[in-house]
Amino acid sequence: MDGYLDRYRRIRIERCRDALEMNGFEVHLADDPLHARKIVIEEIVPRTGARTVSWGDSLTLQATGVLDIIRNDPNFDFVETFDSAVPWNEIIERRKRALLADLFFTGTNAVTETGMLVNLDMIGNRVAGITFGPKHVVIVVGRNKIVPGLDEAMMRIKKYAAPINAMRHPGFKTPCVKTARCMDCSNPRRICNTWMIIEKCYPKGRIKVILIDEELGL
Repeated sequence: MDGYLDRYRRIRIERCRDALEMNGFEVHLADDPLHARKIVIEEIVPRTGARTVSWGDSLTLQATGVLDIIRNDPNFDFVETFDSAVPWNEIIERRKRALLADLFFTGTNAVTETGMLVNLDMIGNRVAGITFGPKHVVIVVGRNKIVPGLDEAMMRIKKYAAPINAMRHPGFKTPCVKTARCMDCSNPRRICNTWMIIEKCYPKGRIKVILIDEELGL
């Protein structure tokens, strides 16, 4: 990789880190998914003292391998909220239980260079877990999610992340699956229902953000 590109990306990540820290988030920088996993498992999780753990859908999180470690560790009560073999009503009940977990893992649709987290959900369990309930929240973010400000964050989600997310779920027939852009539809499987914008982390340090210097997730 050319040195000037590395420098450009590092400056943006560090700017984002500084802004998030000013807004009360705990922030870690990781070189790649393996480094992020090391930070989570060896530094963050032991400090939380967590026993019950759950998660909100995130391709970036899955890339780190953190979930596999937590699921297979008998010291944790893992609340699995995504399992195609489990009836939908039971999945909903599990997602409610996840809001009482000690530790909640997920990703974010966008993070601004001014230090805000921006997300858009279909059901709302992911944004609910981020904003309220779990004692600790860990969010893993690829550098491709970093945008200048709120307008760019919302545009990124509506024009890019949401349509692709709909495409990766079999059976979703929303207009964006065909057009590759948000059509502000009224489809019953619409995934763009609940916005979340976090300007400040409360209480301070509850949300831990790991910025990964790779392009990951949607």
